[in-house]
Amino acid sequence: MRVAIYNSDTQESKRLKRMIIQGLAKEGIPYDEDQPDLVISIGGDGTLLSAFNHYEDRLDEIRFVGMHTGHLGFYTDWRTFEVFDLIESLKTDSGQSVAYPLLNVEAKFSDGTRQNFVALNESTIRDMVKTMVCDVYINAELFERFRGDGLCISTPTGSTAYNKSVGGAIMDPKIVGFQLGEMASLNNRVFRTLGSPIIFGKDAVLTLRLADDSTAVLSCDRTQIMLGEVRHLTELTYSVAEQQIRFAKYRHTNFWRRVKASFIGGEA
Repeated sequence: MRVAIYNSDTQESKRLKRMIIQGLAKEGIPYDEDQPDLVISIGGDGTLLSAFNHYEDRLDEIRFVGMHTGHLGFYTDWRTFEVFDLIESLKTDSGQSVAYPLLNVEAKFSDGTRQNFVALNESTIRDMVKTMVCDVYINAELFERFRGDGLCISTPTGSTAYNKSVGGAIMDPKIVGFQLGEMASLNNRVFRTLGSPIIFGKDAVLTLRLADDSTAVLSCDRTQIMLGEVRHLTELTYSVAEQQIRFAKYRHTNFWRRVKASFIGGEA
């Protein structure tokens, strides 16, 4: 098994990286940042998102482990004082893992180009200049015309992130699907939307078609997709991705314990 470390830029994360590399060398576990079988993320959930994006083309071959150096995150199981416990777990690794679904995003632009993205947490489409207008299609059938600030499309594990702040539901990560949440929709006698989050199953396809003069901006996790004056979004298609993210299941914390610890209080 080959191990890589993806760390934040803090001194604590760098210190832990050195400790783990020394421990790996002592146990004869190869360190390989180019072709790892397991990636240890040291930092917070943002660091793990960056590690996910860095190794996105090798998701079928990689498992992740998260060590947090700040507040408890949803993707980080290990604490800073457990370095040697983690190395001990690596010694007895048998390939065990837990997998979570991801979100596939296909974007079409006015210049005829297309781009595909994979999101771990969510993708958002919003307009900071004017009211965003788009037609919402579910499985190729028109469902509604949305008017408002924007829309948030999240994975089950990402449902506790930005989705929650816009009033979305928290999804059990064992559900293979995704969720659509509204951002400040216009609802009055003239304009109507469903006005509540929608949870889609694994075979659903969500399509958003934007107005010709749209100035909406697309994001996938922490990445904002750059647009120009001669290129704007015309259509977005969302579905469950073929890939999954896998975490090494040495001591993977129960999802609902994470939810309780983060939003209600108590130990994860």
